[in-house]
Amino acid sequence: MKLIVGLGNPGIEYQFTPHNLGFLTIDRIASDRGVEVKNRQCRAITARAVIGSETVLLAKPETYMNLSGLSVRELLAKLDLRPEADLIVIYDELDLPLGTIRIRQRGSSAGHNGMESIIGALGTQEFLRVRLGIAPERKIKDGVKYVLTPFRKAQLKKIDEVLDSAAEAVNVILTEGPAAAMNRFNRKVEAED
Repeated sequence: MKLIVGLGNPGIEYQFTPHNLGFLTIDRIASDRGVEVKNRQCRAITARAVIGSETVLLAKPETYMNLSGLSVRELLAKLDLRPEADLIVIYDELDLPLGTIRIRQRGSSAGHNGMESIIGALGTQEFLRVRLGIAPERKIKDGVKYVLTPFRKAQLKKIDEVLDSAAEAVNVILTEGPAAAMNRFNRKVEAED
């Protein structure tokens, strides 16, 4: 079994914000698999699904972003899973342009509070992560305000494409392996005309 965690904040006011791309990706994967993320366990809402030949638990921590590690640690313990082999975390990345996907097998939090919480709770940086770029085209003054402000209507088509790509990236990780997924998805985004 693998644990696939999408990071975000619970609450309707945060639902379609850049900081909730992890939650939105979990919802897209669940929808693609015909399951609903609605079971409550370990401070998260979850759903079981199968991707390729792998049973997965899709999870959206309900602890708010800055305490995500509490839920992730409890889920791993309950399922008797190891982060370095069995965990995939999907989250937004302000340092990458909107539409960019980067898959990494380890690394620091790079200032992301949700990742900081998970690394602190698990005591390791050794776990797979799918980083989804959210940086706007123009420079912003207030990153916190930006990540918690709903997407503009003009961004929704791009967000839909990102969610499809992120769900496909998770599929490739589980069916072909992380290296194949990195080769396919860790590319520069083509500039739009």
